[in-house]
Amino acid sequence: MKSRYLTGGPITPVLISELMTLGNNDPGAGAVSVFIGRVRDDDYDGRRVTAIEYSAYEDMVEKEAEEIVRTVRAAFSDVRSVLIVHSKGIVKAGEASLFIMITSGHRDHGTRACRHTLEMVKEKLPIWKKELF
Repeated sequence: MKSRYLTGGPITPVLISELMTLGNNDPGAGAVSVFIGRVRDDDYDGRRVTAIEYSAYEDMVEKEAEEIVRTVRAAFSDVRSVLIVHSKGIVKAGEASLFIMITSGHRDHGTRACRHTLEMVKEKLPIWKKELF
């Protein structure tokens, strides 16, 4: 099953560029709000994170992500599209692992919807991470 919401490995600059073009065909979208989450090289007791390995319950990711999209669109009437892509597999420190893009008629709904989407993704998507040192 190919997922609309998951990608293998990091979210590369090429993929980000491709995803950004998806919001450009709507002349009513006056705002595009984007969040890109990256893996940090945090230090835990002298051990530095070099990567994170993400695993996912893929069927549930699809269902939960679709519910997040529905919820965001219902909560923010000016939102025109919601795009969520999360990595699975190994993502090195400094690489992107989460991409969220909201298009909306106006910036206020777009920026608030982007933040709301991020919080819901972190809370609801069945994606787990294992830090690698």
